[in-house]
Amino acid sequence: MSDFKIKSEFKNGNDWAIFNLNNSLNISSKKKFNNVEEATDFPLIKQLFYLPFVKSVIISKSKIKIQRFNILEWSEVIDEVSKQIEDYLNNGEEILSINKTPVSIYAESTPNPSVMKFVANKPIVSSTFEFKNIDQAKDSPLAQKLFHYPFIKEIFMDYNYISITKYEISKWDEVTLELREFLKNYIEEGKIIINKKASNIELTSSVNPKKLNSTENQIVSILDQYVKPAVASDGGNIAFKKYDSKNKILKVVLQGACSGCPSSTFTLKNGIENILKEMIPGIVEKVEAING
Repeated sequence: MSDFKIKSEFKNGNDWAIFNLNNSLNISSKKKFNNVEEATDFPLIKQLFYLPFVKSVIISKSKIKIQRFNILEWSEVIDEVSKQIEDYLNNGEEILSINKTPVSIYAESTPNPSVMKFVANKPIVSSTFEFKNIDQAKDSPLAQKLFHYPFIKEIFMDYNYISITKYEISKWDEVTLELREFLKNYIEEGKIIINKKASNIELTSSVNPKKLNSTENQIVSILDQYVKPAVASDGGNIAFKKYDSKNKILKVVLQGACSGCPSSTFTLKNGIENILKEMIPGIVEKVEAING
């Protein structure tokens, strides 16, 4: 999903301006607000009422209509209002306030000393995502904010946890508490973690069973059942990449805490290879790892 973009329209002399959105808002129905008191549960609308010329606001899934007092013309402020709405939405701020569900975040060390796993007491994403830099995080408001911490190198998300890889400029005991508090507050406030249509950042290593042959599906099934749970508990992920039947070589992608982990090679050679050799003899003789 791309960033929110506003296309505004108004007619000279008309009190109303329309701000059309390129993405849908997560609200159930159209609502009208005549003053700031009526906007208690809508932080965005409340913020708009702080503008002295705003008289009333109507919000729907795809547009925001604003009525002005006759103290200025829309031509004087239309660009500024458009930018204010865009910035608010793209920063992942909440549109509708909801009763906050208490969120707890605890930190777990991983076999990779550069990676810390932050686990929530609730699901936070529906799929697996990895970001190597802030440019890749354009569809994740949470990841974008995390990358503003100068010590954060990479981010990996799966189900109810976030694995963060840091640069060596900071020690975990210096930054862990700060990250826990930030993640707790962000998730508790219901802010956007991954934009709904962000299909382009989902792991490319995800495989479609229909495109694999029977042997490859068998390998994937074993990885999913016997390897992934253990890897996930350490804040990482392993995904099928390619199987060379001629040379009996399996290539897998390592992500999260497993990517670049000093113990990954050992784990692969002494764990995954042995499992595959035992469960499907003669199929896989060697496993090669690719860092995600």
